[in-house]
Amino acid sequence: MVSSKGLSGSPPYVAAPVKQYGVTKPISMAGPTEADIQRSRDLEKFLAEAGLYERKEEAAKREEVLCRIQEIVTDWVKQLTRLRGYTDQIVEDANAVIFTFGSYRLGVHGPGSDIDTLCVGPSYVNREEDFFFILHNILAEREEVTELQPVPDAHVPVMKFKFDGIPIDLLYASISHLVVAQDLDISDMSVLCNVDEPTVRSLNGCRVADQILKLVPNIEHFRTTLRCLKFWAKRRGVYSNVTGFLGGVNWALLVARVCQLYPNAVPSMLVSRFFRVYTQWRWPNPVMLCAIEEDELGFSVWDPRKNPRDRTHHMPIITPAYPCMNSSYNVSTSTLRVMMEQFQYGNNICEKIELNKAKWSALFEPYLFFESYKNYLQVDIVAADADDLRAWKGWVESRLRQLTLMIERDTYGKLQCHPYPHEYVDASKPCAHCAFFMGLQRKEGEKIQEGQQFDIRGSVDEFRLSINMYMFWKPGMEIYVSHVRRKQLPAYVFPNGYKHPWNLRLTPCQQSDKLLHDNGVACQTESGAKCLKRKTDSNGENSEESRLEKRQSPTRSESVSPEIISCKLSSTSSGCSTSDLDEMNGLTEGNASYNSSNISSCSREDIGNESTAGSSEVSNGVDDNPASSQSDLCDDSKSSLEDEHADQNRVFQDRLLHELKPNTAIGVVRKSMNGVVDSETVQNPVISRLSLTSTA
Repeated sequence: MVSSKGLSGSPPYVAAPVKQYGVTKPISMAGPTEADIQRSRDLEKFLAEAGLYERKEEAAKREEVLCRIQEIVTDWVKQLTRLRGYTDQIVEDANAVIFTFGSYRLGVHGPGSDIDTLCVGPSYVNREEDFFFILHNILAEREEVTELQPVPDAHVPVMKFKFDGIPIDLLYASISHLVVAQDLDISDMSVLCNVDEPTVRSLNGCRVADQILKLVPNIEHFRTTLRCLKFWAKRRGVYSNVTGFLGGVNWALLVARVCQLYPNAVPSMLVSRFFRVYTQWRWPNPVMLCAIEEDELGFSVWDPRKNPRDRTHHMPIITPAYPCMNSSYNVSTSTLRVMMEQFQYGNNICEKIELNKAKWSALFEPYLFFESYKNYLQVDIVAADADDLRAWKGWVESRLRQLTLMIERDTYGKLQCHPYPHEYVDASKPCAHCAFFMGLQRKEGEKIQEGQQFDIRGSVDEFRLSINMYMFWKPGMEIYVSHVRRKQLPAYVFPNGYKHPWNLRLTPCQQSDKLLHDNGVACQTESGAKCLKRKTDSNGENSEESRLEKRQSPTRSESVSPEIISCKLSSTSSGCSTSDLDEMNGLTEGNASYNSSNISSCSREDIGNESTAGSSEVSNGVDDNPASSQSDLCDDSKSSLEDEHADQNRVFQDRLLHELKPNTAIGVVRKSMNGVVDSETVQNPVISRLSLTSTA
């Protein structure tokens, strides 16, 4: 009788079952090649040289600060327990526990970054008076505490301050326990019993961070990849939840999902796959790390079948802890469009890196925001002193997203806004000051009638009225909204304090980046200096002089009334994006009686054809790829990439199509308490299938 081991004496090969992470099977179980491992080493070296890792001394200081905050909140709770007449035993046992979440809990924080902390206290210590009044006063009296700023009316109430120079965001959650155990398991569902919605949101930060670390295949690979992509997002101007882009938890969830799809990949592979997957993701299909759970506690979870508001979300990224929520509800059609362009940029660079035609530094080229548009909105924020400015700026910044939505609503989506999440300071002003900017362009592909104008004065006035509802307004707090053309931009927005000449020769990476915003305009020459094509009028005369006259604009007014545009547009354009007026259902109409804005008229060329400097040749037809307009500078490398990657991409797309079936990956998967999946929901997803073509 022949042994089951076979004639060779070795057992027959049996394929190990593929472990599933998340709601679908992995796309690929392939491990790294030697080249992938070397690229990962190069990436980690680049991140270290970029200063993304803190020194041991700073790490030790953070731990010391957390211990001191723990002592402060424990004494605070004991003091309140004694004042409220509890027994000596309860006073002795009284406690509050400090938890961390966000980048610090995930292990991806860097030098100078803040620590997101949560204080969990007993049921008799409340947020409104005890936390925001008594604890606030205790902190204010300490020398180590500076820049103390309570924000009680935020979606997640928070107290911001610096403790011995370390930025701290402190939340509070009062749970239904008389005594909070030092070893409290915050992931346990019992902590959510008998608490209000703000408390649930406060607790969820820690619960989500813990779940993410449990759901990724390799924590170290996840951390390196997330650290890389957060740095990339900040360099490319798409890191800001409050402005309508993505914040730390959003990026963590996106990276964690890619780690699930490629469980054996190393960081260099995961970065490349990140851009490859999300350039092909068909939003608003949700990104989920696990099934959406329901519980008898009755909190609302993300469900577009039941909740009409959930159907208006453009980029759902669902948190993995109960109650599951959309962490990216702030994303609008405009910010989604910008992020998709940046994903495409990242994908193009990663393809070059894999072909050894580019280095990692190319991926992190800063975004040329002030060279990407011809028209901008400038929002100046001033206050009497630095403390007032900190509070006033926080209020205005949290409402900037509403200005974007108001403009898109009032122009029916034909005028697109690109809010830039960086703030700029004019040091020459005598008062405390900062400014934010928004790029403006007409929607591509929109047929504009001759002489049509965009008058957004009503939108701006409505925005100003909403800003003036600030409950803690003080004299000196002012806001100015003005329209500026590219040549009018103030010098302080440029790194060296002066404007670069527009005919400056750009690197291939910068050229490719700028072409992402080339609104139907393509450069046809090798040099930016030679790229300007002179137009002639009907008599054949050179019209360059007349064009320059059209672009001349009056000096900005220094009055309180903002200069807002009422712009004439030409009749042709090309492009990609769509408007979504459902997003605006909750906004009120503009107040026509409150209209103090001056008008600055733009020429027909000012908005539309928002090409960057050095690009003037109008391309014919519409291309769904936002990066389709390429200069000769990039043509050779692009065609080479297409040839060498055609087969590889086809294999990937076939595999992605096969694995990411709509009724498992995209449908809203729900799980009951006994772990049974709701098969009806899985088989009938409410959201369309994942497409393998790049979204525009």
